[in-house]
Amino acid sequence: MIRLVIENKIPFIKGLLDDICDVKYLDPDDITADAMRNADALITRTRTRCDKSLLQHSPCRFIATATIGTDHIDLDYCRNNGITVANAPGCNAPAVAQYTFASIAHWLDLKHRPIDSVIIGIVGVGNVGSIVDRWARQLGMKVMLCDPPRAEKEGDSTFVSLDEIARHCDIITFHTPHTTSSPHATHHMCDSRFLSLTQRKPLIINCARGPIVDTQALVSALDAGIVADTVIDCWEGEPHISAQLLDRALIATPHIAGYSREGKIRATEMVLSAFTQHFNLPQVHTAETVARGAAETVTLDSITASYNPINDTTTLKAAPHTFEALRNNYNYRPEVK
Repeated sequence: MIRLVIENKIPFIKGLLDDICDVKYLDPDDITADAMRNADALITRTRTRCDKSLLQHSPCRFIATATIGTDHIDLDYCRNNGITVANAPGCNAPAVAQYTFASIAHWLDLKHRPIDSVIIGIVGVGNVGSIVDRWARQLGMKVMLCDPPRAEKEGDSTFVSLDEIARHCDIITFHTPHTTSSPHATHHMCDSRFLSLTQRKPLIINCARGPIVDTQALVSALDAGIVADTVIDCWEGEPHISAQLLDRALIATPHIAGYSREGKIRATEMVLSAFTQHFNLPQVHTAETVARGAAETVTLDSITASYNPINDTTTLKAAPHTFEALRNNYNYRPEVK
């Protein structure tokens, strides 16, 4: 029987594989090299660093992460050691788009600006960015897109440079993975140079990956008035987040932009499918059914009715030391219909 470790914070999964596997449900802090010593497979989230120190003495040959990102997995190590890695691309994209526009709606209300008066720059036009692009155009926004890997591959005029985004946009929202290798590394892509090029005192949004933004550079830009406001869901060094940035952020949340009920169900379904296919096991499913993608049409009213980021901001600002607990115990919200 396959010996499987499952992180106990993954929702909608408990009991589904118990009849066909020897399953251990562990807290992220308890997924250690010792816990993995006899495990054939692991299903986890982003808090478990999957690398040589965790896996070198383990027979593990399969890792599934119930997340879009794989930053926490040493993909080269896994590839070189015969470990298959699966993730859940796009699972929470509608929720992140919902969060993005709920935050934008709050900012526009504070600034007394109509939505069709602003230019939005979308950096990263993948699963999330494509929904943000589609909804932004529906809502009457002017849109600029930046995605160097896609621009290089597709070779069309749809995309502009990061510098052009900085110069022309009122809102700049990041939806990229975190990468450190050239030619299109995203680490600190929002740095002091980028921020110095902004001309419209933009709103900066990061609900992608914390290290995309240079924290100190953003704090300095806010203090200097180069940037008007910021929305931060993903933080450098989380759960130990910058008190300076927390204090200055208009909206500050504990990495929950993608935490919709539907998104979590999709993620669990995707890792279950990958796991059972890999080991040639019978397919299993959650008891829930959800739409596969984002709402086709939205209004600003439907978005704001579905989620208010101020409640989560108030909670985090009152007790930043509870970042991880707030994330782990989050009451998953419904997506915009």
